[in-house]
Amino acid sequence: MKRSVRLLCVVAFVAALVVSIPGAAGAASSSTTCTDVLAAGTYHRVVVPQGAVCLSEGPVTIRGGLYIESGATFVLGSEENPVDTGTISGGVHARNAASVQIHFTTINGGVDLRGGSGPFGGPFEVTWNAIEDNRINGGATVEGYDGFWFGFIRNHVNGSVNLNNNVLTDPDGNEYVTNTIHGSLNCAGNSPAPQVGDSEGEPNQVTGVKTGQCVGL
Repeated sequence: MKRSVRLLCVVAFVAALVVSIPGAAGAASSSTTCTDVLAAGTYHRVVVPQGAVCLSEGPVTIRGGLYIESGATFVLGSEENPVDTGTISGGVHARNAASVQIHFTTINGGVDLRGGSGPFGGPFEVTWNAIEDNRINGGATVEGYDGFWFGFIRNHVNGSVNLNNNVLTDPDGNEYVTNTIHGSLNCAGNSPAPQVGDSEGEPNQVTGVKTGQCVGL
């Protein structure tokens, strides 16, 4: 999936949403439910409920974890705008989400994304996960994603990375490149097999071992 196509989808949707809908609900409470735009600021726990869409350009500070529910979409930042988008402490957690796209963020507590909600639908008509240009403390696991495209690119990770059983529609998907990982990189059951794709990325730098489909990547 071409980066320009992904960027155009996000920009068009964000522009329409910012014009038509006010900010997130309950920002002053201990838990914020985001169903539109997450404004710059500090939050405790942020929840994107089932089927909802939450978009943010940051910077945001989330202190009690980010939770993305079934069929939901969360987008923070963009690969085309290389600015600090904030800090998420307490980890990023998703179960059967449509799309999780996080860029230029410090994530304390790791990333744990399980399952998906299929390759089509959501605000962009197709779904994708993009975990790019982040500093992740606590490792990362993405397993069983069934979206259209998935990229795990240019992240610095303290902890092991497990990318397994991600079966995508786009033959250019499962791009796992240019990461620095202080731990192991484990990949199995992914289709298409992990690849460079059109990312023009570099081999992953891993202090531990590379296993399975990522041995040569």
